[in-house]
Amino acid sequence: MTRFLMALVLALVATLPARAEVKIEEVVSPGGITAWLVREPSIPFLALELRFRGGASLDAPGKRGAINLMTGLLEEGAGDLDARAFARAQESLAASFGYDIGDDALSVSAKFLSENRDEAVELLRKSIIAPSFDPDALERVREQVLTGLRSDAKDPDEIARRTFDAMAYGDHPYATPYEGTIESVTALSRKDMLEAHRGVFAKDRLYVGVAGDITPEELGPLLDALLGALPEEGAPMPTEAPILIEGGTTVVQFETPQSVAIFGQRGIAQDDPDFFAANVLNQVLGAGGFESRLMTEVREKRGLTYGVYSYLVPQDYAETVQGQVASANDRIAEAVSVIRDEWARAASEGITQAELDAAKTYITGAYPLRFDGNGPIARIMVGMQMLGLPIDYIATRNDKVEAVTLEDVQRVASELLDPEGLHFVVVGQPEGLESSVAN
Repeated sequence: MTRFLMALVLALVATLPARAEVKIEEVVSPGGITAWLVREPSIPFLALELRFRGGASLDAPGKRGAINLMTGLLEEGAGDLDARAFARAQESLAASFGYDIGDDALSVSAKFLSENRDEAVELLRKSIIAPSFDPDALERVREQVLTGLRSDAKDPDEIARRTFDAMAYGDHPYATPYEGTIESVTALSRKDMLEAHRGVFAKDRLYVGVAGDITPEELGPLLDALLGALPEEGAPMPTEAPILIEGGTTVVQFETPQSVAIFGQRGIAQDDPDFFAANVLNQVLGAGGFESRLMTEVREKRGLTYGVYSYLVPQDYAETVQGQVASANDRIAEAVSVIRDEWARAASEGITQAELDAAKTYITGAYPLRFDGNGPIARIMVGMQMLGLPIDYIATRNDKVEAVTLEDVQRVASELLDPEGLHFVVVGQPEGLESSVAN
């Protein structure tokens, strides 16, 4: 009956219309834990999102990949439950837990029925506070990670990404994949898992978003029961990452009929007053799918690729503008040349009024579609908190987009886009391209 009810709830949630208006309440537990809450009492269902700032960038020196491996073990047994018992407990409660790691944060997502709230929270608490890190599970998950690393070593896209990051970020954790290396992951021990866990899970880096069937009065004690046992402080946060990459081209020879390229340059922080103008600019340049300039010039007019994109990458400790493209070995040089030309044209000429209007219409129109369920709402609220955005940001965000003028975009284009600083990492057997002297 419980599993059927959960399936019914999820089906109902999927049919709800996207909510353009989201009322957020700030809740502080008796123990001092802060959360943002959106109440939705019409369905007996709750979504919870926890995020711990720092993420895989908190790996100790010489232990790259430890936090990623530790994260993979969180659902492999906790307390007195082994991996199978933990999975059965989730199933019996019709609860769903997810654990994810990135360069800047470790995320824990949970969904469960109101009728099972206490039991689900206790099970989730065990996985966060008291993961078992069972030796058998450690070896099983380690092998999964190693299999992925071996595959990545033969993947042109991964090779390009890792080469770009190594060139861009110096000795910062961003310079290396958070999954680690075959050597570093092989050497990790259970003690390393315990130390990684202590470094990440702490109250001084915690952000909480909750959406669903719960009141503020009920949420406060729930937060203390779930998270009250966390230590107050974790590992020291990373320092800012330098952006060391300069303009030019780096070619990595790899036997494949098609070359892939990652390109990028310095970017803009998400809390910069010009970020909305930069977002509009990027929508026109390379984020707008078939309507973007890069797609029009590289694919539609010349048939050099199936897809080319650009995107803003405002990480916690570094900001870049990046993009990617793939093309046949005998055509990738032309694709690179066209992208450079479009980068320079946008920097010198900006965009047109028609492009501005179309970009703003898309960006504002797509925003409400993000709020398509309790889970996405909880995740968005956590992201807002991490960025230091005001609690009414959802209501005012589109106004900020609409306020962007053509003059704003032209100025930001000339200041942000740097054709001379744009660097391409090309992996394949490109004809007519060689690594530049600068690299």
